[in-house]
Amino acid sequence: MSASVPPLTLLAGMNCTADLWADAGFDTEGGGVIRPTLDRPSLRAQVEALLADLPAQSVIVGHSLGGIVGMALALAAPHRVAGLCLVSTNAKAPTGAQRAGWTEWIRRLDDGDDARSLQQSILEPLLGERLAAERPDLVERALSMGDDTGDDLLRTQLELQLTRVDLLSRLSSLRMPTLVVSGLDDVICPPRFHTEIVAEIDGARLVSLDAGHLLPLERPREFGDLVRSWCAQRVRPAAVA
Repeated sequence: MSASVPPLTLLAGMNCTADLWADAGFDTEGGGVIRPTLDRPSLRAQVEALLADLPAQSVIVGHSLGGIVGMALALAAPHRVAGLCLVSTNAKAPTGAQRAGWTEWIRRLDDGDDARSLQQSILEPLLGERLAAERPDLVERALSMGDDTGDDLLRTQLELQLTRVDLLSRLSSLRMPTLVVSGLDDVICPPRFHTEIVAEIDGARLVSLDAGHLLPLERPREFGDLVRSWCAQRVRPAAVA
C-alpha cells in the first residue's frame, strides 16, 4: 500500500467561477485539483451529481453557496470527504428576505437583465466599499465571473438557493477535519455565521482574514497558504493499492 494526497474539490459560490481560486496556488497541489460547476437546480440533485463524479475521497473547499453544497455533501456521504474547508458561507436555512431576493433576481433575468449586471448590483457587498472603489482589477474579475457564469447557469443556481434547508443543526455529526475561514468585513456571510458552524463541529478550526465576501479573490496568497498548511497538518493521505 502507498499513500496519496486526496485532491482538492473547489466549489465556487453563486455567479462565481474557477477564477475565484486562480491566484491561491492550488494548481501545484500534488493530489490534483477538481473544479466542478454548480449546475443543478436543487441541493439534493447537486450533491448527487457531485458524488457520482468525484473520486472516492477529496478535500472539499467550498465558498458561499459552494460551502453550503460542501456541507450537504459531507452530511450525505462523510466517508467521501477527507477534509472540509468552508469559506464565507452560511449553514442556516434561508430567510424570507433571501428567498425574496433570489426570486427577484430570477424575475430580473426573465425581464432581460444579465448575470454581469446582477453581479454589478452587489459589488459593494461582495468586495466592500473601499475595494469596489480602489481595485478596478478585482471589480472586473468579479464582473467577468458573472459573464462567464451566464444567465442560464445563474438562474439554475438561484433555483438551487431556493431549495436550501437548515444544515447547522446537523453539523455535530461530522467528524472529518474542518477549517472554517471568514472575512472580517463580509456583510453577506458575516463572521458570526462561521463561529456558529465551528461551535457545532468537534475540532473545527476558525480563521478570520481581513477580507470581504470574495475572500479567495481578495486574499489569495494568505488563503492558499492557510489551506495548504491545514491540509498538511490535518488531512490524512488516502491509502491506495
